[in-house]
Amino acid sequence: MPSVRQVVSCIQKLILYETRARYFLVGSNHAETKYRVLKIDRTEPKDLVLIDDGHIYNQQEVRDLLSRLDMGNRTKIGQKGLSGLSRAVSAFGIVGFVRFLEGYYIVLITKRRKLADVGGHSIYKIEDTNIIYIPNDSVRIAHPDEPRYVRIFQSVDLSSNFYFSYSYDLTHSLQFNLRVLKMPSERLKSEIFRQESFDIFEDEGVTTQDGTTPSVHYGIRNEPYLKYAWNGHILENLKDTVHHDWLLYIIHGFCGQSKLLIYGRPVYVTLIARRSSKFAGTRFLKRGANCEGDVANEVETEQIVHDASMTSFSAGSYSSYVQVRGSVPLYWSQDISTMMPKPPITLDQADPFAHVAALHFDQMLQRFGSPIIILNLVKKREKRKHERILSEELFSAVTYLNQFLPPEYYIQYIAWDMAKYTKSKLCNVLDRLNVIAEDVVKRTGFFVNRPDFYCSSLRPDERWNELGGYIHANCRLQTGVLRTNCVDCLDRTNTAQFMVGKCALAYQLYALGVIDKPRLQFDTDAVRLFEELYEDHGDTLSLQYGGSQLVHRVKTYRKIAPWTQHSKDIMQTLSRYYSNAFSDADRQDSINLFLGVFQPTDGKPHLWELPTDYYLHRKNTMALLSPKRSYTHWWTPEIIINLPLPYDEVSCTENLKKVTIVKKTDKYDEEIDIYTEFFRPYELSCFDDTFCLQMTNSAKDFMPKNVGIDPSPFTVRKPEETGKSML
Repeated sequence: MPSVRQVVSCIQKLILYETRARYFLVGSNHAETKYRVLKIDRTEPKDLVLIDDGHIYNQQEVRDLLSRLDMGNRTKIGQKGLSGLSRAVSAFGIVGFVRFLEGYYIVLITKRRKLADVGGHSIYKIEDTNIIYIPNDSVRIAHPDEPRYVRIFQSVDLSSNFYFSYSYDLTHSLQFNLRVLKMPSERLKSEIFRQESFDIFEDEGVTTQDGTTPSVHYGIRNEPYLKYAWNGHILENLKDTVHHDWLLYIIHGFCGQSKLLIYGRPVYVTLIARRSSKFAGTRFLKRGANCEGDVANEVETEQIVHDASMTSFSAGSYSSYVQVRGSVPLYWSQDISTMMPKPPITLDQADPFAHVAALHFDQMLQRFGSPIIILNLVKKREKRKHERILSEELFSAVTYLNQFLPPEYYIQYIAWDMAKYTKSKLCNVLDRLNVIAEDVVKRTGFFVNRPDFYCSSLRPDERWNELGGYIHANCRLQTGVLRTNCVDCLDRTNTAQFMVGKCALAYQLYALGVIDKPRLQFDTDAVRLFEELYEDHGDTLSLQYGGSQLVHRVKTYRKIAPWTQHSKDIMQTLSRYYSNAFSDADRQDSINLFLGVFQPTDGKPHLWELPTDYYLHRKNTMALLSPKRSYTHWWTPEIIINLPLPYDEVSCTENLKKVTIVKKTDKYDEEIDIYTEFFRPYELSCFDDTFCLQMTNSAKDFMPKNVGIDPSPFTVRKPEETGKSML
């Protein structure tokens, strides 16, 4: 039976060598058995000239090549200059190539740290980078404004919450990645013949030395979803000229992983947040949506739960649940020049036919399927109309769009004034959110990569039988998504997402056969571990968008936060206000430059001379006749045909639309051998330093140390019993 596995990049270590005329970038796999060489011309003052010979070298061949280059570039006696080939820097990947007003720079990852493991695929956080100017001094054409652009570009701190993997596509969900691996071999076989640029390593008819026919294995790599790839723009020059192993796409947002120890059985809980690179920016400078339907502060959060006692995707048990946050999809903004803590909300453009909302929800239907559920947490009753403006407009837009959709695919709208209920002594905010969470998870379902366990029929549960989604014979699929928003999509949104995630976590653990009922209680080690993950997730996203950590946390809404927390909340509010007033403009400039929203050009205004970036993000504003969609058939037809399943997944599994590489290979080939990549038998390691022992786990960090305590992470603890303080 042919198996399908994800391709592991063969370039995980890089060394940059330099001569006066060229840079030579030597990349190898981790075991240093396969090498590739990229030649970069340094004699071109402004153009990027790359040569990838496509040859795979072994270690001896690379040494011979470098030796010849060293000898050939030594200066003759009596002449001034560099001697031979010199080693410039070691690295772990290429972020990209970027140019301002002079020549090109190469951005390299020089330090990394492993942060998570999903199915044997390592996820790394960038710890440090290096930017190196390519042209040599003799051809350099200096420009007085070049250093300023370099400083602005480097203001995007790549060591702060940027992540990558050599073998796992972080821009897509686990459900998408695993569905691609389930494609029939006939489709993969036909794709191999179509992709003439890649070698076929063996034929099915070839026999081994013992006379048996070798098993067929396919390696596959997805096309990244560029919306969440933050270096897509600066890798554009490489994409069509070099081998795919040189391409390393990074995401921005959050990644965290913790371990639940259930009587010795390890269950990993992973949280991955992908921040959109479209219409990206800071709090008050990016509100609402642009003319293409991309919204500000859009983040896709995925929680993955898997039994870590089995590494393989095919043999292991994996589950995931995805939800989204994002600004209200309207043309709106807030004027920060008034120096008010809450500047007035302004609708910048009338949109009676909900054009921008239609574009946004069409994108969501394409990626997530149906139903799309909106949880709108903004205020509905105010003395002075402020947040209510957004509620009224969003409700009108959804009502208008729904009248043209088939009833079974309506966009579902839930409005709940969370701030009002927080002030009420009679209402428990989290109880109400728990009811909403149950309803949402039942409608969308969640992803599990295997059929239901027999224990689900032995211990039947009514709530499990009512669960939605798309149920296959061998898996469950999440169809649709919850889209949560408040005004900033920070504090209220994070608490609501935590409650939905907590509800989904109970179903995920039940699906993996870990608990006997799909329900989790507060004050258990499992929920406190999950809450800590979500607090870190919320703090990180809040710092990226708002300039401070969360002001209101889960404990705030549970009303168990200590009195000292209130002074911290005041400091976070002041920090957020200061950041928004004084540093957001500089941060916005750096994001615009990094993502290629603004590209420096001689003879045109510089980035710092622009009075606003409004027209950079809305490029068709000045177009005389910008194309408009139908006001009634506002959706893409092929998307509606495939609902409730997401069109992105259906098109990929049916015609390989999102797949860039398919190759037939040997079972033990390093390009698909995830076990060698994960265990690294060629590397000496200390048992106590292994990643699985270093991560946060419920037994070590949350379980009480008292004698006779129930070790289950699902036992409710009293505040005085907990391993970590409840406060």
